[in-house]
Amino acid sequence: MKPLDTAQEAEKIQLDIFRRMGPERRLQAGLALMRTCRELLREGVRRRHPEYDERQIGLAVIRLTLPDDLFFAAYPEAREILP
Repeated sequence: MKPLDTAQEAEKIQLDIFRRMGPERRLQAGLALMRTCRELLREGVRRRHPEYDERQIGLAVIRLTLPDDLFFAAYPEAREILP
């Protein structure tokens, strides 16, 4: 998948950097990216629902990452939570 916001030369440099990383470092980079994405999701929920407390924000983030049937199976009490 080609990034829409990265010049071709920059993408080549980025891929070269990733190729030179060892498996542990690539895993660390992936985990850091995942944490950043979750924080962005949390901030989006906070902005859309300023009335939510931290637990509700966490549930909304989970709802964004799971199909509805799995979310409601795991959190049946959270039907009112909107992402």
